[in-house]
Amino acid sequence: MAMKRVSVAEAKNRLPALIHEAEQTPVEIVRRGKPVAVLMSRAAFERIRGRGPDAWQALERWRASVDLESLDLVDVFDGVRDRWRGRGAKW
Repeated sequence: MAMKRVSVAEAKNRLPALIHEAEQTPVEIVRRGKPVAVLMSRAAFERIRGRGPDAWQALERWRASVDLESLDLVDVFDGVRDRWRGRGAKW
């Protein structure tokens, strides 16, 4: 779904309606066709700002939901890594 775009002038004239729209999906505000701001819900802002679950908590929840022991990473990455040692360094 594409973000709705409105001009600064339109945002000024329709702010209450745009706030209601922004509760559902962000609204991009443009000046002379260039994006200058985004109007979004407080919940979306808090997620971006990091006041919701942090990345580590999300990773821990994912780890708890996936059986990592069943993954055979040796087979998955076999042949992917180039074993060439590269050129020698001179000190």
